[in-house]
Amino acid sequence: MKTAIHADLLDFTADPGLDDPAACGVRWRADHWLLIGEDGRIVAVQPETPGDDWQRIDHRGRLLLPGFIDSHVHAPQLDVIASWGTQLLDWLQTYTFPAEARLADGAEAARCANDFLDALLAHGTTAAAVFATVHAGSADALFEGALARGMRVLTGKVLMDRHAPPDLCDDVDTALAECRALVQRWHGRGRLAYAVTPRFAATSSDAQLAMAGRLLAETPGAYLQTHVAENLDEVRWVRQIFPDARSYLDVYARHGLLGPRSVLAHGIWLDDDDRRSLAAAGAHIAFCPSSNLFLGSGLFDWRAARASGVAVSLASDVGGGTSLSMLRTLADGYKVQALAGLRLSAWALLHAATRGAAQALELGGEIGTLEPGAVADVTIWDWACGPVAKRRDALARGLHERVFAWLMLGDERNLVECRVAGKALFQRMAG
Repeated sequence: MKTAIHADLLDFTADPGLDDPAACGVRWRADHWLLIGEDGRIVAVQPETPGDDWQRIDHRGRLLLPGFIDSHVHAPQLDVIASWGTQLLDWLQTYTFPAEARLADGAEAARCANDFLDALLAHGTTAAAVFATVHAGSADALFEGALARGMRVLTGKVLMDRHAPPDLCDDVDTALAECRALVQRWHGRGRLAYAVTPRFAATSSDAQLAMAGRLLAETPGAYLQTHVAENLDEVRWVRQIFPDARSYLDVYARHGLLGPRSVLAHGIWLDDDDRRSLAAAGAHIAFCPSSNLFLGSGLFDWRAARASGVAVSLASDVGGGTSLSMLRTLADGYKVQALAGLRLSAWALLHAATRGAAQALELGGEIGTLEPGAVADVTIWDWACGPVAKRRDALARGLHERVFAWLMLGDERNLVECRVAGKALFQRMAG
């Protein structure tokens, strides 16, 4: 069915920079129609009402955006979100590993995957780079659920052959066989892509990291996702385990794991040489502000990353982060950068969770934009919910001020509808 949605449309045609409310590249089309073809792709944007051969949906006065892209999130950690009192390494032992062990059961893995994917959609996220667990079945479940929903999802089984509980450790040969089988079943099917996923340097041996590099090289279009330099204790531990590496990041570089489809979460404790290496490889950092605050990991230096030419996307990192809402994540991102004296614009934040993230993932022609030909992964939002936000919205002076207030005060309760390839997969209940 051809669908036309009437709303206020906002997306980007260029990078708006970090701190300019008047930046170029912001495309605002109030009171327009978004036309979605039968193939689920955007046909056009126009001010005129389309003809009777279109199903017309009126969201006049509401905000329509490309769906959010969460570039780093852990499906099994929904069960431990908002758990008290630990930093990263204790967090893994106390909360994360026990939760992930439960996904050895296939039925539990399927329940977790479906709950997680539905939760993403209910928060306005239509695409994500997702960590499963060490169990191949957990990756199968995520792929299967994403395929059924038509979502753009990058995932793969976690690689972890040491420094973890025995029931969560694999070995090099078994892991390689399982990864290749998953690639054969899922990579390139629908809107799915395989992501080679060593958890982080400390939990993989040199042999396993080398295997991951070979797997990445032999799988055209595959991604690499992992963690880097999140926590100072972690950084010191990695230095002890890999004494010959120049830095934490260098561990990955030595094993062929840095490239234009490499997504490295956090990157708080990097130096200038690391940032130059990332930029040269075309790899990018998934900035996880809510998680960094909650676990006390540190404050990411976005300005330094940008100065070095390193792309940055935004990510929830649930369950280290405390919400799947990208609005809450963006608000925390603003606060983290404000502590460093950088006042991010609303445009910088939104761009890094839509067009900027899509481009960093080499998906700029498919998602993160309202350009004709792009897949119609779109979300519709109320500008304000509740008396405080409504009063603030009514007093906003200009578009940037209004959008910034929406980012700071909004959350998943503002979401009216979430569409993937034109199909409404989440609609807020009336009342």
